[in-house]
Amino acid sequence: MDKTMAHIVELTTLDAPELDVYARLTEAQLKNKRHAEQGLFIAESAKVIGHALDAGYAPKSLLMERDKLETHADLLSRCGDVPVYTANRTLLAQLTGYALTRGILCAMGRKPLPTVEQVCGNARRIGVLDGIVDPTNVGAILRSAAALDLDGVLLSPTCCDPLHRRAVRVSMGTVFQVPWTRLGEHHSQWPDVLDSLKAKGFSLAALALDDRSLWVDDPVLKREPRLALLLGTEGDGLAQETIARCDYTVKIPMGHGVDSLNVAAASAVAFWELRVRQ
Repeated sequence: MDKTMAHIVELTTLDAPELDVYARLTEAQLKNKRHAEQGLFIAESAKVIGHALDAGYAPKSLLMERDKLETHADLLSRCGDVPVYTANRTLLAQLTGYALTRGILCAMGRKPLPTVEQVCGNARRIGVLDGIVDPTNVGAILRSAAALDLDGVLLSPTCCDPLHRRAVRVSMGTVFQVPWTRLGEHHSQWPDVLDSLKAKGFSLAALALDDRSLWVDDPVLKREPRLALLLGTEGDGLAQETIARCDYTVKIPMGHGVDSLNVAAASAVAFWELRVRQ
């Protein structure tokens, strides 16, 4: 381990208060938003941690299996003089509440979110997520947004935190590559706050099941110079009040009597079809 400045701490007990950031990381136990309140998030796997470092996020500490220390020596050398808490897999699972299949976690400091103006800037295609609460879906949508060249993503006040541990993991670190921020601070501002996007020159397209909807590959949509694609909650989709604020409703043609796709899958189709062609 000569090539790293990291401070290796061998765990023999799980009582140290500095380990609390890694305690109780299962899905249900993360709903209290304690990491966000502490200004932290958890990055999981060497690849995701590497993307976060590339994006300028600062590591505070790491938790990893003892036999992964040499494997990840290069990554540790990028983290500077931060504590690296290590033990065997069984002991670590007692702390986190699940087995570390990728063998490494990193507590990292959050950065201030950009403003809506900074995210929109010169953007031509953005995603707007309204009330999507499943971190798996949010992470998958952010990954599609990065891969399919969306310029940014805006989230309603009720949307899941993209830096939720599972969202970060599912995104494979692409959550650090796509500009995103909250659109409005309180749910009471929704959907009125969508008018601010119209003022910036965006046409709003709601993905919704509606007999009047345009197909997602309609040339009218593709010709829009600035387009915001709205995606709604996993269960009910977008509220009628939100749809009414939009310039278009958009649907993906379905076969075999299927009425809709999972919101993450639908986002990938829409982002691909309505991407800006050079």
